[in-house]
Formats: sequence, structure tokens, C-alpha cells
Amino acid sequence: MASTERTPKRSDIPATGQTHTTWHAQRADVVVSALATDTQTGLTSDEAGERRRRYGSNSIVSEPAPSARALALLQLKDLMNLMLVAVAVVSVVIGEIPTAIVVAVLVGLNVVLGTRQELKARASVDALAKMQTPQARVTRDGTLVQLAATDLVPGDVVQLEAGDIVPADGRLLTSATLETQEAALTGESAPVPKDPQTLGAADVPLGDRSNMVFQNTSVTRGTATMVVTETGMHTQMGRIASMLSAVAPSKSPLQRELNSLTKVLGIIAWTAVALIVVLGVIRGQSVTTVLLLGISMGVSAIPTGLPTFVQAMLAYGARQLAEAKAVVKNLTDVETLGATSAINSDKTGTLTMNQMTVRSLYFHCRWYSVDGEGYSKSGRVTHVAGESAPDFTLLAYGLCLDSDATVSDSGQVVGDPTEAALVVLAAKVGVDAPQTRRTYPRVAAVPFDSAYKFMATFHHLPVDGTTRFVELVKGGPDVVLARCTNAFRPGRQAVPIGDVRQELIAANQAMSEKGLRVLAFAARVLDGQEQAVQADPMSFVEDLTFVGMVGIIDPLRPEAIDAVRTAHEAGIEVRMITGDHAITASAIAAELGLGAGAIGGTELQAMTDEELSAALPDLHVFGRVTPQDKLRLADVMQKTGAVVAMTGDAVNDAAALKKADIGVAMGSGSEVTKQAGKMVLTDDNFGTLISAIRLGRNIYDKIVSYIRYQMSKLFSLVLLFLVASIFDINDGVALTPLMVLFQHFFITLFPVAVIMLDPPAPDLMNKAPRDPKLPIANRRAFTQWLAYGILQFAVTLAAMLLAPGEMSTTEANVPMTTAFVVLSFGSVLAGLVMRRDPESGLEAPILGALKILSIPVVVTVFAVEIGFLQELLMTTSLTGGQWLACLGWALIVPIVVEAEKALRRRRHLQAHPPTPIRAADAVEPQRARTL
Repeated sequence: MASTERTPKRSDIPATGQTHTTWHAQRADVVVSALATDTQTGLTSDEAGERRRRYGSNSIVSEPAPSARALALLQLKDLMNLMLVAVAVVSVVIGEIPTAIVVAVLVGLNVVLGTRQELKARASVDALAKMQTPQARVTRDGTLVQLAATDLVPGDVVQLEAGDIVPADGRLLTSATLETQEAALTGESAPVPKDPQTLGAADVPLGDRSNMVFQNTSVTRGTATMVVTETGMHTQMGRIASMLSAVAPSKSPLQRELNSLTKVLGIIAWTAVALIVVLGVIRGQSVTTVLLLGISMGVSAIPTGLPTFVQAMLAYGARQLAEAKAVVKNLTDVETLGATSAINSDKTGTLTMNQMTVRSLYFHCRWYSVDGEGYSKSGRVTHVAGESAPDFTLLAYGLCLDSDATVSDSGQVVGDPTEAALVVLAAKVGVDAPQTRRTYPRVAAVPFDSAYKFMATFHHLPVDGTTRFVELVKGGPDVVLARCTNAFRPGRQAVPIGDVRQELIAANQAMSEKGLRVLAFAARVLDGQEQAVQADPMSFVEDLTFVGMVGIIDPLRPEAIDAVRTAHEAGIEVRMITGDHAITASAIAAELGLGAGAIGGTELQAMTDEELSAALPDLHVFGRVTPQDKLRLADVMQKTGAVVAMTGDAVNDAAALKKADIGVAMGSGSEVTKQAGKMVLTDDNFGTLISAIRLGRNIYDKIVSYIRYQMSKLFSLVLLFLVASIFDINDGVALTPLMVLFQHFFITLFPVAVIMLDPPAPDLMNKAPRDPKLPIANRRAFTQWLAYGILQFAVTLAAMLLAPGEMSTTEANVPMTTAFVVLSFGSVLAGLVMRRDPESGLEAPILGALKILSIPVVVTVFAVEIGFLQELLMTTSLTGGQWLACLGWALIVPIVVEAEKALRRRRHLQAHPPTPIRAADAVEPQRARTL
């Protein structure tokens, strides 16, 4: 039981999480004293309860999820839907019940679709809470007990061993050969050695705090005792959760553009409605007639189908992405992909395989290459032609016996990932590690410890046909080299270490500069000294003979290099952001072809946002970064106008993924990352992201084509009603409201399908990313929409005025029916030619488009010739000659549109004539691709 003298008052307990104390820079005994605990007896139950009331549970606080009702109300407040609600209300007032019902159904459809998508957004912080470790071994009241991790408080003394998940942030008190895997937090792929030694500086990066362990990281080797310093939201994981809560998801570029377009259309619509109502009042028309005119104008001018059709197109794109193994959570993210101009990619598990692999071998002062990827045991060790075949027996002993990890034939790893790479290398030289370990058990061992950075084991082994007592040593090259007196040269000729020291140092440097993690192996024969070795094995780790070195790396994914090259061709900047050291990341970046410029986390943090923004074009590698650094990078890049995609698979990536315009999580990554991201790559393939961007660009092109088509149609209707009202044509009613709604629902739907199914342009990924600052409704586009709208309006008005018969607003008549048919046929043909721009819409493939467009033609005929539709829409039957006249009028639309596009293509060709390609120019790119 702890003494009463050392138990502090509640007010004396330090507010650890609030002050972010630099525990790593303080001695272990100082930390224990500051936390008012005891290393032997821990906290008392009463004291633990008091602290739990003060600090709260060791759990992550979740964000409250929005209710479906709240989301539905938010959708209903959308300007487009509010305008439609107004139309529906007025329709009820004047007795246009069918119109009111159709508009109400449309509003409901928009609200339901929008709410459904919003409800699919998952809570990132909830995923963090689910990651809490269920149990922990804690010293309470002088007894080691097992408690729920959520019951831990600052000051608790916790025992750790290999295989454990660290339950809270803590300062190490004791450790033995401790290593932790912190890739989920820092992004560093290799396990990190840990020991309680106090660090001299307070500003040590998170990944270098070797005397601290962090919540939800895993212990891969050794044992330790730690004192809990932070719990719950004050842990490093909790701070990430806080960042996730603070980061508000931004609207996609398409959402912002559609909102702007809706406002513009709203102004046009209600200005036109006001003009029509004023004209009706001046003419002395009845209130009902004036309101009918207003409704007709409103239905014509408001793009009633725009939200629904854009949702359908984005859903189609989402299905295409899912087939390509890229799953998006929200439909608008499909379009965002197409605007991507910068990719910030995590290294470990994203660009690389997160499987440590031996790539290079320096054995007996000769170089060997090792092929094969990851933990697959297939591969070869190759050497220079003409050299004698090497005998790797002595090295194989070290690979198998001087390590503890196991690797199954399927690639499953138990133990340290770096040792797993050694086991795989042993398999490639024909040696089975488990069987070798059973055959030659350890007589004694010096376990690995970060304090001395080597491991030694002692065995009875066959050497040159004789059983010898052999010491095997594995460790850092500088440490092992310092304990060697000799080195093997080819043919296992031992020479004094001084003869080859510089050669060995150069070999180590050469591998390090390539970003390889280097391990050295040495051996010593100790025949007859078994008892002395067992008594003090550490004293025999000297007078060694240097055997060789291996260079280990987390290899690139095979498809990553091609994906980066494609991104560059598409004008997309790719940067690597990782928790690994900058030198390792730079070597990977060079292999990827990312570009020059590397910086470490400390240098990054010293830069202001303005300095960072100015330096970004020359920086492509960011090493040793923290989660806050990743978040800041995304923010600074967005402020420069970039549309940022961020990839990652670890918890430390989550906040940056949420901040990015398009956060891309790996399918095998943490649940937190998947929830924070907007897209998940189910195959963990960086190349899939580039394919997804290609699909995103294609979908955006389709949306632009659709809006061009839709806006042209809307302008034609607005002009038709305005002219009819101004010149009192058919009492100002050119078409009935239901005619307009019928056009929106049953005619324009099929040209939109043609636009959606049109194949992408072949040069789609050879263009620079579109400028997100240039809206869809830019001046040039608006002029084109208006011109095409005037064309369709003029053709429809001419057909109506020249049609035989009298016009009426109370009964069916030929002029109004003719206008309806010409508008329908014109819309169908306009969809065919407007599906591409500036390319011709009459080029192949066209047969599939014609099959789809035959449907609205038949629907139009039904609307005019079938009785119940005639009554509903106020149409009347037409003669054969009148049908041919309608077709003739409608053909004017595609002829003029195609002529205008041909003129634009000709002018562009004159302004930008093609450059002749020399044979050498044509061959060289192909050669580069082959290499």
C-alpha cells in the first residue's frame, strides 16, 4: 500500500493533458514524482477513482451524428428546392393540382437523394473510439491486475510485452529489448527501438521520442514498464480525434459551382416571372391567368431536373469507380477527383508494400542483388558473371538463428518485420529458418537492445564438415564493425579488418544513400568455451570476423512508378509525405521519379505558411512529419488554389485525409482512415487513384456537356415564354406547365443518358487539370448556352407561328402541339450533337446513341396521338405532313450546332498548327516506357 505522505491532494495532481508536458525530456524518476505515483505499488484504488473523475475515461469522445431530420431540412433549404416549393404552392392555389403533385414529387426526390448521401458519411472519431484496447496489466494497490484500458488514469503503472497494444501514452520506466511498431501513428515502417533513457531536447519529433510509447501502437519485441502520462483525448490519438472534430468537411468544387449557377438561374427565373406577371396585370388578365403564366415561366426557367440528373450522373461515375476498386462515400467526390491538381501521398503501405524486403547483399566483400517482393519466399540472389558460386552457409546461420520472426509460406509474419525480411532472404538462398532453429538450438544469447544495437546467439554448428561452437552477431554496421578484428573476403579468406575497413564503410554508405536499412553480420568460433559463454555471453561479443551486410527496404508497389508518371503527364504534382527519415524517403522518391527537393519535419515546422507556400514547387519529399504537419500542408496547398488529394492508411493520416479535397484511404488501412477519407482504394493500389482521377475527369466532362445541353434548353424555354408574354402570343402561354415538365422528365432524360454513356476522350490524361477557379458558368460557356438557346427558341417559335390553326389556352390546338413536338425533336437532336465539344457529335460510336434517342421520339409521338396523354398535356393529333414539317424544323438545330463547332475547330487548328513529329521523337517515348 502506498504511503499517505506521497499521496497528493486532488489539486496537486498535474493537469498533464492540458499542458502537453514534455515527458520525454525529463528523467523517469522526475516523471513518476510529477505524476504522484509509485513504481512498485502504483496508485491506490481511491486515488485512481479520484483521477478518473478529474481526467475522465481513457476513451475517445465521439462527435454527435446529425439526425436524418436535420439533414433533410438542410436539403430542403437548398435554393433550387425552395424555388420548386414556391411553384408547387402557387399551383395548388390556382387549382393546377397535377403540376403541384409533379413538382412536389421532384422536391421529395431531391431531398431524399441528398439526405441519403449525407447519412452515409461515417463518424471518423467513432472509429477511433472502437480502436481502444480492451485490457491492460496495471499495478494497483501494490498488486498487478488486469483492467479495462478505459479505466486507466495518468500515474498508472502498466506492464507491456511483445504482442500488446499500448493502452495509453506513457513514459518508459524500464525496458528490455523493447521495440514498437508506430506506423499507425508516425508512418515509419520499421519498428522503433525504445528505452527509458532521458532525451536531452524538448523539441524532439514524435517519431524520435524513444523513451515514450503511444496509445494504439503495438509492441513487436521485448518487455517494459511504463507510467501513464496521457489518457483519452489528451493522447496523441486523442489529439488526432480533436483535429478530426475541428476539420469541417468542405464543399466540392461542383457543389460550389452548382450553388452559384442556381443563384444565377434563380435571378433570371424570378426576373422573368416578375416581368410576365407585370405584363399580365397591365393587360388586365385575371389573377388565375397571371399566376398560371408565372408558374409556366417558373417551371421553364428553374432547372427542375438539374439536381436529380447530376446526382444520377455522379452515381453512374461512382459505380464505375467501384468497378475500378475505388469506393467513394459521397457522389460529389466523383467530380472532385477530376479537378485534382496535387497528390500528397503517404509512403508506407501506399506507395510501398509495407513489407520489409532485402534488396542488396554485401557478402565476403562482394555485391549481390536480391529480387522478389515483400514476404514472398520466391526470388533469387544473383551475382556478377564469371564469379564462383558463393557459399552462403555462414550468412544463412545468422539470418535464421540470430532472429526470432517467423514467416509462413503464405506471407504471414509473426514478430519483427525486419527479421522477417532476413527469414525470407534465407529461404531465397535455400535455407528453412524453422527447421534450422530446431536443428541448432541456442546455447546462450545476448538479446537485442537499443542501448547496444546488436544481438548475439551461440550454437553448435557444422562448419567445413566439423561441428564447431560458433557465435553469430547481427546489428548496426557501425556497432558490429567496431567489434570486429577480421573480415572475410571471397573464398572465406580472413584478413585484418583494417585492410578492408574503408571498403566496408563505403559499402554501408552506398546502401544507406539508397534509403536501405543496413544490418551487419559477424561470427566467431569459440570451441571449448561453452560454460564461460553461458556465464557471461556479453563478454564474448568481440574479436569478431565480419561476414557481410544486407540492405533492407520497404519496396515500392510495382504499379506506383507508372502511376506517378501518368500523374505528371496529366499535370498533377505528386509529393511524398511520410514519418520516415528524409534520406530514406528521398531514395524512394528518386526511384519513383517524384522530383527534387526534400525537407524534414523540424525544418518544415520552422517555416511560416508564406515561406512554405513559396517553397512548395521545389519540394516533393517531406520526411519525419507529424499528423499536424500533414494537416498544415493540405491547408497551405489549398490556399494556393490546388485541389488536393491525400492518400494514407494509418491513423496519423486521418486528419489530413479529412482536410484534403479528396481524402483517399487504403482498403487494408485503419478503420479510422477509411472513415476520415472520402474514397477508399479497396486494392491498396496507388495506380487505382490515377485511374479514379481519369474517371473523375471524364465524369466532369460529362457534367459540363449535360449542363451545356440543359442550359440551352432552359434558355430556349425562357425566351419562348418571354416573347409569348411580351407579344401576347396565345395569351402569353407558349406551352402548358405540364408540357414543360413532360419535356424535363420524359424527353431530356434520354439525351442525358447518351451524354453519360459517351466514351471518354483519348487525350483525357494529357491535359492539365482544370482550373477550379474557372466556374462552369464562365463568360464563354454562358455565351455558348445562350446562343444555342436562341437557336432552339427561334426554331420552336417559327414552327408555332407558321403552324395552321388558332391558338388557345383552354383547349388543344395545332400551333401549341407543333411547338411541343419541335421542341422535343430539337432537344433529342441537340443532345446527340452536344454530347461532345468541340468534337463532332456525329462521329463514331453513334449507333448506340441513336438507339437510345429513338425512345424519346416514340414518347413524343405517344404524347401527341394517345388520348389520355392528349387530355393531360393539351395536345392534339397531327397529320403526316405536319409531322414531317416538325422534323424539318428540328433538323435545323443539329445542322447549325455542328457547323459552329466545325468553325471553332478550324480556327483552333489555324491558331495552333500541329508540330511535325520526327522519327526519333516518336521512338524515344516508347523506349522510355519500355525501360
